[in-house]
Amino acid sequence: MDVACQCGAVRFKTPLEKPLNLYHCHCTQCQKQSASAFGTSAIFPPFELPPDLPVSCYTRPTEKGYTMKCYFCKSCGVRVLHASSKGTYVSVKAGCIEGLDWAGANHIWTESAVIPIPEGAVSYPKEPTD
Repeated sequence: MDVACQCGAVRFKTPLEKPLNLYHCHCTQCQKQSASAFGTSAIFPPFELPPDLPVSCYTRPTEKGYTMKCYFCKSCGVRVLHASSKGTYVSVKAGCIEGLDWAGANHIWTESAVIPIPEGAVSYPKEPTD
């Protein structure tokens, strides 16, 4: 899948043609990062960004004691990817993925939700164990 930031300076391909999962995250960190009610991330197996991309990295601690690396475009500031020091997945910000099918996204960290979760949606009060 093709990924691009808002200005197009950061472009790369995901390692799979379809994400392993898609989450609407309602945690307070995603609310702040997205300046909205939630952030949406597509989950992929770990992969490295091409070395020549114009990205900067902001790091922050996670609730479970890991470090989250948050990559964003140096030009437009759009967050494009998160990678945990746990090393089990990479989350690409879904709004940057061209042609992504948003159907079936799960809701996580709903204990922090500021909007109602749709009836019948798969949801978790915190993060899923898988």
